[in-house]
Amino acid sequence: MIIVFWISLFIAFYTFVGYGLLLYFVIKIKRIFKGKPVLPIVADDNLPTCTLVVAAYNEEHFIAQKIANSLQLNYPAGKLKFVFVTDGSSDRTPEIIGQHQQIQLLHRPERAGKIAAVHRAMEYVDTEVVVFTDANTFLNTEAITRICRHYSDKTVGAVAGEKRVQIDASADASAAGEGFYWKYESALKKWDSELYSVVGAAGELFSVRRNLYQDVPADTVLDDFMISMLIAAKGYRIIYEPEAYALETASENVSEELKRKIRIAAGGIQSILRLKSLLLPFKFPILSFQYISHRVLRWTVTPFFLILAFITNFAVAFAGKGLIYELLFAGQVLFYSLAIFGYIMEERQIRIKILFIPYYFCVMNYAVMAGIIRYFTTQQSSVWEKAQRKM
Repeated sequence: MIIVFWISLFIAFYTFVGYGLLLYFVIKIKRIFKGKPVLPIVADDNLPTCTLVVAAYNEEHFIAQKIANSLQLNYPAGKLKFVFVTDGSSDRTPEIIGQHQQIQLLHRPERAGKIAAVHRAMEYVDTEVVVFTDANTFLNTEAITRICRHYSDKTVGAVAGEKRVQIDASADASAAGEGFYWKYESALKKWDSELYSVVGAAGELFSVRRNLYQDVPADTVLDDFMISMLIAAKGYRIIYEPEAYALETASENVSEELKRKIRIAAGGIQSILRLKSLLLPFKFPILSFQYISHRVLRWTVTPFFLILAFITNFAVAFAGKGLIYELLFAGQVLFYSLAIFGYIMEERQIRIKILFIPYYFCVMNYAVMAGIIRYFTTQQSSVWEKAQRKM
């Protein structure tokens, strides 16, 4: 029982904290011997040609802002194209886009899902680089320039931008928790990139070399993750560029965020099963280490080890095996009590920010377990399941 407890606790700790600490110290040591990485300086004439692809479904509330934001992006004249695909949209989204001649509009009345729309859009992309971004996210002016400068390195196959969540003073647990989560994720991605490669990209903002792009199966849930990881599996690196960021509002509430997280978790299991070769460290040992540590553990066993750690800790502590077990169990009880209290306060719309982290942490791990169950019990669909965002 004691051995099971320590194994469970170690895996849970390593997944959420230990890997980040290990990365931090490895990067510090690496810099002692190789110095801090130098960002590439690329003249405008040497920047690659680029296409910005936006897949939008019923985004009439955001699309005018998205268009204005896209047309304000700073990139050498004649080197940036815009393709917006709106398959299935039944609101004014296609009409609003059609008012702008600078943008190539692709629209079909039938709704086949985001990845089908992306596949169709890629047929029209003839530039060296393609950048994908969501319709309800807004990029900083220099985002494309910051991303595309990395393609001067031939070992780079994809570049991931940073996701930032807009949080106001009255933010609920979903907004504050999501914001904190992405700040931590951004730090991990920065260190992953410096060590070797980012482990997948988020659809809010990422790019790939056009000649390395590979269509993924039509039922793919996490198309952005799969597209980028298939490039990594070919031996190319995915670079993280925090100076290129996509700003979006948080989910409308915890229920909407939970719906999104469950879908991501189901997609995570699907991705792991389709990227089985990366679980073996023989071909790309560092990438496999990063992939398992940063993604696989979170998406598979760790939530269950959290439960196992609590149960075995309870048994060992009340068996009188030592003060350390009693203190650890008390710490777990306190943490989960704060999470439950956070849930109660959230239901009553009382904002106590110190409770957001334990509450969001529990919601996130519940979503993983629910996503695993969903994947193995229901048929997956790649059709948009839009989480409502704050307006």
